[in-house]
Amino acid sequence: MLGFLKKKTKFFTEAEKKSITNAISIAEQRTSGEVRIFIESRCKYMDAIDRAAEIFFQLKMEQTADRNAVLLYIAIKDRQLAIFGDEGIHNKVGDKYWYAEVKKMIQDFNKENYAEGICQCIKDIGEALHHHFLYDKNIDKNELPDDIVFGR
Repeated sequence: MLGFLKKKTKFFTEAEKKSITNAISIAEQRTSGEVRIFIESRCKYMDAIDRAAEIFFQLKMEQTADRNAVLLYIAIKDRQLAIFGDEGIHNKVGDKYWYAEVKKMIQDFNKENYAEGICQCIKDIGEALHHHFLYDKNIDKNELPDDIVFGR
């Protein structure tokens, strides 16, 4: 376990971490929606989408006003990923949209373009959120942190 703790902090360079958090910030500037990233070593005994849902609720992401938060979940060692969107955005885009975004990320990950794949996915999700949940400077606020969450 200690070996992974060392590796997980080095999975991204500082510049890559900054580009991911910047991508989140930029995506959220045009929408009331929220995006978070959760990365852990393994997704044991569970399907990645089920684990993403579990993390989503642990992070209290369902508490956004419009129920339009999205979690990108990645289990590095198990080579699994999932996207979990709350009911507000999921009802607008549906399963096909999420599967298409996962497929794009897998293509980037297969080329070892992890940070780029995540940033592009965030950009795409930001566009979908912007389309369905416009930003209103008078009432919208950043409801969730933009940092990358590293799990076990």
